Amino acid sequence: MALYGLTILLGAFLLFLVQPLIGKFILPWFGGTPAVWAACLLFFQALLLGGYLYAHLLAGRLHPRRQFLLHALLLGTSLLALPVFPSESWKPLAARYPMAAVFGLLAASVGAPYFLLAATSPLLQSWFARGRRSFSPYRLYALANLGAMLAVIAYPFAIEPSLSLRRQIWIWSFGYAAYAALGILLALRERPQPSAAESPAARGDTGGEPSQLPGAGERALWLSLAACGSIALLATTNQLCLDVAVVPLLWVLPLGIYLLSFVICFDHERWYSRLWAGPALAAAFAQTCVVLSGGVFVDLKTQIASYSFTLFVACMVCHGELARLKPPPRRLTAYYLTIAGGGALGGFFVSVLAPRLFRGFWEYHSGLVLIALLFLVILARDRRSPLYAGRPPWAWTALGMAFLALVAALGRQIAGTLEDNIAMKRNFFGVLRVLEENREDPQRRRLTLMHGRIEHGFQFADEEKRYWPTSYFGPDSGAGLAILCHPHRGGENGTGSHLRIGVVGLGVGTIAAYGEEGDYIRFYEINPAVLEFSDRYFTYRRDCPARVDVVLGDARVSMERERQSAESARFDVLIIDAFSGDAIPVHLLTRECFATYFYHLAPGGVLAVHISNRYFDLGPVVRAVAEAGNPQGLEALLIASEGNEMQGTDATRWVLLTANRDFLRAHELRLHVLPWPKDTAQAELWTDDYSNLFRLMKR
Repeated sequence: MALYGLTILLGAFLLFLVQPLIGKFILPWFGGTPAVWAACLLFFQALLLGGYLYAHLLAGRLHPRRQFLLHALLLGTSLLALPVFPSESWKPLAARYPMAAVFGLLAASVGAPYFLLAATSPLLQSWFARGRRSFSPYRLYALANLGAMLAVIAYPFAIEPSLSLRRQIWIWSFGYAAYAALGILLALRERPQPSAAESPAARGDTGGEPSQLPGAGERALWLSLAACGSIALLATTNQLCLDVAVVPLLWVLPLGIYLLSFVICFDHERWYSRLWAGPALAAAFAQTCVVLSGGVFVDLKTQIASYSFTLFVACMVCHGELARLKPPPRRLTAYYLTIAGGGALGGFFVSVLAPRLFRGFWEYHSGLVLIALLFLVILARDRRSPLYAGRPPWAWTALGMAFLALVAALGRQIAGTLEDNIAMKRNFFGVLRVLEENREDPQRRRLTLMHGRIEHGFQFADEEKRYWPTSYFGPDSGAGLAILCHPHRGGENGTGSHLRIGVVGLGVGTIAAYGEEGDYIRFYEINPAVLEFSDRYFTYRRDCPARVDVVLGDARVSMERERQSAESARFDVLIIDAFSGDAIPVHLLTRECFATYFYHLAPGGVLAVHISNRYFDLGPVVRAVAEAGNPQGLEALLIASEGNEMQGTDATRWVLLTANRDFLRAHELRLHVLPWPKDTAQAELWTDDYSNLFRLMKR
């Protein structure tokens, strides 16, 4: 019993520990977008399904002795895949099919070990059920989910802050070797007696259990409930990451809630009751509609608490109903296989189908509707339910009205995202919209590019104003001052020579408004849809007299490769503005990434980093990088501009890093310099191995 429990617990711990570990490792290679984690989850769910299928076939088709030997052999062979470091050769430059690239990378690095880890819980439970009538194997399923939950809690709070990524992978690899040894030991010790091998007890049958297969309706409910739980998990994760950051804490918080519901529901049936689940589901959905309607203006902590509460209640309903429908132990591998299939189906819906079916991130709204509808179907179908078969009518009238109110509220929120749209497109990197605003006023009419719920730049339609740099890039912004006050451009000691300007993040191409004859501007942009919309609806680059290039692909990967080739460019001004809404691209703010920026700065160059953010104060991170012994002796200036509605500029915060003394003495620049707050002196340095975003949350 102890050996079974230890093996299942360790296997589940490693199974869910490797997910954020590998996800964080490869996140910078694919632009840090939330879709990277969604693709990882889909891959892991698909491989989980494969592991469950393997366990189901092994337990149902092979003699027990052959099961043990085959599994022991596969465990031993899988050790050849250690350590599970992703190969640098998988780094994409401009992946045409990024999801396929993520899948290939994960399969090559962790595919074999993860497959066997995925099979652990159902396979060992089926072994355990042989001849053990007095113990329920479903308690081992709760133990497996407990091990998984421990992993997702330990990673962001203990493992990630204290260990480098490379050390994490080495430790995980040693842990897997220990797990494989336990699995081999267990397989070799399980020696069924020949006479018992064909007995009902050896096949997992117990007296009095029905032998017939569950009906098609019951199996459809298994699949649907598991799929809805998976949709809730992935859609909630996307909802959190879109406006905050793609960081392990916001990956594992929903995952931990999802697993906790499994632990509670499968530990004992008393923990789940429809008497509280129904009202809790209604309350959760109602408050979620309020938060969704508030959008980015809702406090960050309120958003996290709201989405987390709704996810917990939704998962308790889905998994509580799953636990009520669990079959006799003889059918447990088929049951778990169906659950895994539902999980993969939900992941496929969110990661693959939704981007093709929906023009916006509406899978969250769809998931809420599906869960509510499925719960009503279960209430009407269950003969033990007081609401069976649509009785009493008054109760079903109230439930129907509540369901229609939910659909109407979510539909209204979706309709709000379609107002004033003249173009909309969704791909791996997010949802882009082009809005036509202020149509009735020719002087104020403009086209605006939105990424999710955040403005990504705009251009006036008026013939004179269309050349103005707007939004976060006005003449008083950090980017504008970096260009206008550079000694090569102007200022008291200006030489009038040409500028070489690099920009991480294309947007609508506003920086091109500063280009002059003889200048060179290179934009780095990961999202091909941004380039498409910039070409079609905005004229900044087309109107620019300077030479303008656009490099597609993640800026960090592109610049690292340029550093090793003849295409390496040195910029007089390098502007970093690659934030998707209020979400933070952590991999673009680390010491290692800044080393690449510094390499691409020409002598006397200026690095301008946009730090305007609704939720987080990013100034301390950038300042910490500047003070981390950079080779150029850069000085960090905090720049503030208040914006001007008539000129179309917004209030912004930038950090300028430079060692150019002539630039630092520019009068216009000094007018916008703010003193650094005292608390930035204690800022932590972010690295590829360590970052703590939530220490920077605004009070």
